[in-house]
Amino acid sequence: MSRKLNRRNFVAAAGLAGIAGLAGCSGGGGGGEGTEGEETTGGEGTTAGEETTAGEETTEGEGGDGGSSRLSWHAGGTGGTYFPLSNEFKSVVEENTDYKLQVQSTGASVENVGSLARGDADFALIQNDIAYFAANGEGIDAFQGSPVKNLRGVATLYPETIHIVTLANTGIEQPSDLSGATINTGDLGSGTQVNAVQILEALGISDYSEQNTGFSQASDQLRNGDIDAAFVVGGWPVGAIEELSATNDVRIVPIEGENRQAVMDSAPFYAEDEIPSGTYGLESAAPTVSVQAMIATNAEQPEQTVQEVTAAIFDNVDQLSIKTDFISKESAQDGMSIDLHPGAQAYFGK
Repeated sequence: MSRKLNRRNFVAAAGLAGIAGLAGCSGGGGGGEGTEGEETTGGEGTTAGEETTAGEETTEGEGGDGGSSRLSWHAGGTGGTYFPLSNEFKSVVEENTDYKLQVQSTGASVENVGSLARGDADFALIQNDIAYFAANGEGIDAFQGSPVKNLRGVATLYPETIHIVTLANTGIEQPSDLSGATINTGDLGSGTQVNAVQILEALGISDYSEQNTGFSQASDQLRNGDIDAAFVVGGWPVGAIEELSATNDVRIVPIEGENRQAVMDSAPFYAEDEIPSGTYGLESAAPTVSVQAMIATNAEQPEQTVQEVTAAIFDNVDQLSIKTDFISKESAQDGMSIDLHPGAQAYFGK
């Protein structure tokens, strides 16, 4: 399928995934729990809407704000970074507060924005570019003219590295080789798909066949020869790519030089990044770009709740094992693209 990719094309597809549900929700959201199905950084590995409590059943109770202590935290697919990191956040929050976190696997950034807007999620992980688009009602048609006014920032976390993954036997070595290829651009409506659309357009790639699944399924497609390349957006190492590299010669298509500048010029959220040598068995570092992962909430969350949850995480970073080189109180406002929640302002002294 030859396709000229643009944001309007993207939203037409994303609408199939229920992104239109944002309509009427952008001005605020109520309480309650939802079972919406992210990523990507993902959407991979589980059925959308699956709930996970990391071995502990969540219960209703009284939290520090005098309300329910049960909080819904929307993450991403199990093949990416959002889901395991969210479960580490669950552990430190539950150990240091009266709150119980219900971590839910979802299709990720765009979907998670909708869940926050409706009040189906209390906290969620999203990308800083998607947060900006949503809060300002621009960038992609899913939000065009319909800003998500109750979206609030809590903290930024780590770079979300853009991986263009292929195998050595495909012959794809440079972005130009993607022309005419079959490419998995990520789950419909995910942050990964948004980035893939932007990057392919910036690289001048318009003729290709598109597939849409999460990371784990994309990995299987590469292994089986059903696709030539896949976009994966997440903090390295991404589990699904690691698993693939255990049995296959993985190649990361480099984004460097003029190609990198073209991508960075296409949107203000991209920054230079690289995947270190040794990751996924790479013999040398792979230059690329990244966006930023962040914790978001909605304006309806009580200030004390947000402050206590934020403090539990950033006062106990030493209890985390994922992305600890990047997550810190000192860097938690780097790249913050939307208004902070008052509870986060109180904690970070903003």
